[in-house]
Amino acid sequence: MPVLLRRRLAFSVKLIVAEPQFQEYSRERTGSRWRVKNLTYRISKYPSTSRLSKADVDQELSNAFNVWAGVTDLTFTQKSKGQVHIDVRFEKGEHGDGDPFDGPGGTLAHAYFPVYGGDAHFDDSETWSIKSYRGTNLFQVAAHEFGHSLGLSHSDVRSSLMAPFYRGYDALFKLDSDDVQGIQALYGKKSTPTTTVDRATPTSTEKSASEDPLLCKDGSIDTIFNSAEGATYVFKGDSYWKLTPEGVAFGYPRPISHSWKGLPGNIDAAFTYRNGKTYFFKGDQYWRYIGKKMDGEYPKPISEGFTGIPDNLDAAMVWSGNGKIYFYKGTKFWRFDPAQRPPVKSTYPKPISNWEGVPDNMDAALQYTNGYTYFFKKNSYYRFNDRTFSVDVADPAFPRSAGFWWFGCSSQTSGTYKPGNSGFNWFSQVHEDVGGDEGVSSPSLFNNEHADSDDQSRHSDVDDLILDAGSYWPRPFWPLLCRNPVRHLRHRLRSVWD
Repeated sequence: MPVLLRRRLAFSVKLIVAEPQFQEYSRERTGSRWRVKNLTYRISKYPSTSRLSKADVDQELSNAFNVWAGVTDLTFTQKSKGQVHIDVRFEKGEHGDGDPFDGPGGTLAHAYFPVYGGDAHFDDSETWSIKSYRGTNLFQVAAHEFGHSLGLSHSDVRSSLMAPFYRGYDALFKLDSDDVQGIQALYGKKSTPTTTVDRATPTSTEKSASEDPLLCKDGSIDTIFNSAEGATYVFKGDSYWKLTPEGVAFGYPRPISHSWKGLPGNIDAAFTYRNGKTYFFKGDQYWRYIGKKMDGEYPKPISEGFTGIPDNLDAAMVWSGNGKIYFYKGTKFWRFDPAQRPPVKSTYPKPISNWEGVPDNMDAALQYTNGYTYFFKKNSYYRFNDRTFSVDVADPAFPRSAGFWWFGCSSQTSGTYKPGNSGFNWFSQVHEDVGGDEGVSSPSLFNNEHADSDDQSRHSDVDDLILDAGSYWPRPFWPLLCRNPVRHLRHRLRSVWD
């Protein structure tokens, strides 16, 4: 026991201070191992929502186990009753092991080493998804957690599945050589090669909602935001929609005024802050709500509650890179930091072009639960990679159709949405590189936006934002899985935007 504790603690510290550039596998990455290779598991508690069927969950978790079976002689058999090696459960809050889940975002899952039973628990409050950039990808998180259940600790190689952060959905997922070396150090190489699971092949049986006539005809929106409860809402005119991983939820649109009493339509921007309150902006005024209930006497002037921020905004969001609020208007952006006086530095506004590939005059911005930042303009959207500080490089390239990818409009193409001289033209395949070279950051944005990301100054309140006492936002590069390995003796997967 003491040896294992020392190893795990040393590894957690090394994740913070060491450069993630290790080429050889280290035995220090292992916790313990199973003494048999034919393992059994049971899903004793499924997700409580209807977003994923039991068949979907069974298939995705089987795929996750098969990631490790594909490179070793391990086998995994699902059982519905009796004793098993690994018990899998979807739980909310406190669930009997002294390590409660914290709701949407934050801790996504945790798992035990074999010596402690190998069980894996997933936060039932998360929006688990299958083959979607929205929500949290169940397959990839499960494959990571099952790596811990098999005895792997975290990897210092950033491309590794066992790296200590959730990087978002990867349609072309495959194990890194470091993962393979790690698992084979525990269980040996596979005696007969097998075909790797193809993550590009659809397996989900989820049903999509019928196409929404308003959003599918014109995908431009007023604002999009995540609620404190983890729901994603889209506002347009006097109506709003709730989104699911497949598109629009049934029963929408609904009138904004019926759900958010006292809130007008045609909102300019909105975001939910870490105090759990949602702020809406229109013209020169703003409103504050807790859930869907107005929190006090509103509206109030933006100039009083958000000193230094202009009226008639285009978009706003809380960015995970430093936990600060960003406002966008025209070709400029402002950073609002409630922990400093004045909350907007004299060096702002700055050009939006600092965010490489992001358009001016945007309609909305969102830090989504999968760790990516999204910008919306007209019928299209851009996915911004916070690690490369540029619009993400993908196929199809960005911008893409918001209707197809966000609102479930299957009649629209999934290809690149590219500006033309008159309106927009569609391209199913794009050959030029969009968003710059991967891994090349924007120096001005990186240096300026991270220069004071660890500012420890705090005030009880600044203007109209109440800060959570003792709440800090981690760097986007290393959201650690092991926050307290000595106390809990387990690994936790944390989302990028916790």
